[in-house]
Amino acid sequence: MKKNMGNTDKAIRIIMAIAIIILSYTKVISGTLGIILLIFAAIFLLTSLASFCPLYPLFGINTCKKK
Repeated sequence: MKKNMGNTDKAIRIIMAIAIIILSYTKVISGTLGIILLIFAAIFLLTSLASFCPLYPLFGINTCKKK
């Protein structure tokens, strides 16, 4: 896997995932919407840790700075 996510992109995804987890934990979001958002939060965290988003190559996006 070639990295295609920059640091800003990863930071935004991690912040969004943490916000979703906090909102779910405090019961601000719940039910089906809460479950769907928690799945997205998990995907955001996994893609941030891997520095790779599988959708980016499909759309020709690369936020990682070239060396």
